[in-house]
Amino acid sequence: MIKNFFYACILICFQQSLFSEQLSLWISSFQDQVYYEKMAEIFAKKNKGFELEVKAYGFREMPDKLGVALRTGEGLPDMVQLDETFFGVFLNGPSPFLDLTQLAKKSKLDKTLHPRRLDVFTYKKQLLGLPQSLSAMMLYYRKDLFEEYGIKPEELQTWEDMAIIGEELQDSQGQRMLALDGTLFDVLLRQKGSDLFDEKGNFLPDEKVAIDVLQEFAEMSQAQIAVMPDRGSIFDPVFFSGDLEAGEVLCVAGADWYGLDLFQQFAPGMEGLWGMMPLPTWRGEDGKLGPRTATFAGQGLMICKATKDKDLAWEFLEFVMKNKEANAERFLQGNSFPAYLPAWKNEDLLKEHPYFKQSMGNLLVELADEIPPVVVDPRRPQAIFLMQENYFGSVMFGALSPKEAISQYREAMKQSWGKR
Repeated sequence: MIKNFFYACILICFQQSLFSEQLSLWISSFQDQVYYEKMAEIFAKKNKGFELEVKAYGFREMPDKLGVALRTGEGLPDMVQLDETFFGVFLNGPSPFLDLTQLAKKSKLDKTLHPRRLDVFTYKKQLLGLPQSLSAMMLYYRKDLFEEYGIKPEELQTWEDMAIIGEELQDSQGQRMLALDGTLFDVLLRQKGSDLFDEKGNFLPDEKVAIDVLQEFAEMSQAQIAVMPDRGSIFDPVFFSGDLEAGEVLCVAGADWYGLDLFQQFAPGMEGLWGMMPLPTWRGEDGKLGPRTATFAGQGLMICKATKDKDLAWEFLEFVMKNKEANAERFLQGNSFPAYLPAWKNEDLLKEHPYFKQSMGNLLVELADEIPPVVVDPRRPQAIFLMQENYFGSVMFGALSPKEAISQYREAMKQSWGKR
């Protein structure tokens, strides 16, 4: 009897191992871990035996971990969540990610994900990742202080408007208008019709635009209209608990996730004080306003070529991307506004946001068609961080002229990658 029971237990364990299908997912957001574990539970109800191991790492830590795994060939995950800022790091050579072009076409995700966001994870005509977030930029502003100083959001249509009103406010009240850091540079380039690279791989294809952008904001910085935080980053928790809560600045530019995550996490006591509006922009030669937004950062989901079950990995990613409730839940949990267009009909995405007392969803839907393209290049991550860490602050503080900064910037990129 005991012997038969023993063999029965072995048989059950063997059957469980036979039908158990475990995949691994590495993510670059600790906040997302509970979300993906919940998605795996729901997916497993229709896919018996499915298990998902979710490992969460930091924003910069995850790409490093993935790089080590790819170099050693050990411990590679089946799927990864990677921020677009780091995506280019893995494009300098054969892609470690599956080409999802045909799979996305078959599932119609090529038509139901925002086209500009699909472009961000496309390289050499291969779709290597599925974009989760719209990541559209907007201007967050102090509603109470705008009212106190008699400023109306619609008066800030252009960056020139920002400079004019900011100068008046600085002269009369000693009040600064805008906080910024180097992450805004390529956003501004794309608003002005340029980019860090062109389709042929040329770095800073329109150097005059790059210099003009730096010059315009350097002048605002010198006039104390636009300022950098003390520690150089608008993502620093101290910036929220210090500059923003003290009313040192009235505005800060950020993507949807900036407001959904960082504001609520680091300045919970400011609920109801902040509003949202389109980014100021530039007027073209025809007098029309340019794009009132651009994008910065935002996560995508990839399948590693080393996965042991490509079909199952795709089924899970497709489920996560196409589930409207899942997209809404990620937004409501304070992560990001989805890139999946059918989800935009969900009332929860469009209703008034409790922190801002305003609909973020309606504003993002309004701006979505204005998102300018991003040119994907393996050197893009280095270009973003070089400007952010080495040159933008130097220009804002007057240590380098815009022309000097762009010259040194170009030379630094050339030394790293060779002339292109």
